[in-house]
Amino acid sequence: MLIASNHSSSLDPLAIGYLGLLRQRRVRFLAKSELFSKPVLGALLRNGKQIPVQRHTAQAAEALVGGLDALMHGECVGVFPEGTISPDLNPIAGHTGTARLASLSGVPVLPMGLWGAHRAVTKGRGLDWRRRVPVTVVVGEPIDIAVDADIETATDRIMAAICTLVARARESYPDSDPSAWWYRAPEAAVLRSCRETR
Repeated sequence: MLIASNHSSSLDPLAIGYLGLLRQRRVRFLAKSELFSKPVLGALLRNGKQIPVQRHTAQAAEALVGGLDALMHGECVGVFPEGTISPDLNPIAGHTGTARLASLSGVPVLPMGLWGAHRAVTKGRGLDWRRRVPVTVVVGEPIDIAVDADIETATDRIMAAICTLVARARESYPDSDPSAWWYRAPEAAVLRSCRETR
């Protein structure tokens, strides 16, 4: 299984990983290599057999080899096609790695939309453990990517599905406060952001 989700919080992998555990599936994530050099977190990532990605280097594509190997051995791999946490919480244009993995492996992409974890921690804001923060995860229908698919078009299909699911996650989120910094209108802002070109 190849899971693809939006990325608005450092806690997003935990939300997806928890969902995987509920289905008795362990999720291996493609994660930026800088995280592996941190003392405690790095050890956890290595012990969990997460897959490092050396972003912005010629070696970045090597992570696809690790992801492809895991998929071909029947494992569940999680990716964030945006490649980073979205600074304004709206999904940003995706990179093509997810579509490449799906095309090479023949494994369908399972899109997800997450909303809520950013309230606890996100880019540019400190960690907030003072409250129980609800997190909404909406899972979409699998997307098949053909071996000979146009990778740019396939990436757009994946991101369009993710954007629709993020909008649904926002609509069903149990705490709505238009005056809060984390609030975003459910539909228009998400879809507008997702239509932006790479």
